[in-house]
Amino acid sequence: MSNLLYCDNCKEYTFDKICKKCKGKSISNNPPRFSPQDHYGKYRRKLKKIQKGE
Repeated sequence: MSNLLYCDNCKEYTFDKICKKCKGKSISNNPPRFSPQDHYGKYRRKLKKIQKGE
């Protein structure tokens, strides 16, 4: 069985890579796996800070 995907355009869940409702691309709704050697953590935290407007 495939993973549950999320269409960011129409906010619907689907199992298909292309949303049947709006024909948009579906993305994985799962967070990335945790790793103690987080190579991109610095960049994620920086982006989160920028998005908050700090």
